[in-house]
Amino acid sequence: MRKTLTVLSAIAFAAGLAGAAQAAAPCKDAKGKFVKCPPAAAAPARCRDKTTKAFAKCGAPNTEAVPAAAPAKK
Repeated sequence: MRKTLTVLSAIAFAAGLAGAAQAAAPCKDAKGKFVKCPPAAAAPARCRDKTTKAFAKCGAPNTEAVPAAAPAKK
């Protein structure tokens, strides 16, 4: 049991390292040198119908953008 737990924890640790290496991959060029990362994509806008206030596809007639949520108070 102890040996199995050790092997499983080693596998989990190695998987964590591999994930961190892949996260940095977009900021490297083909030669492996670091380059400036592209800007993060903005969150997609959400729209709703003006009359029913139900969510709708943006660009449809009679829609408006959903206002951003206010930060929660402590």
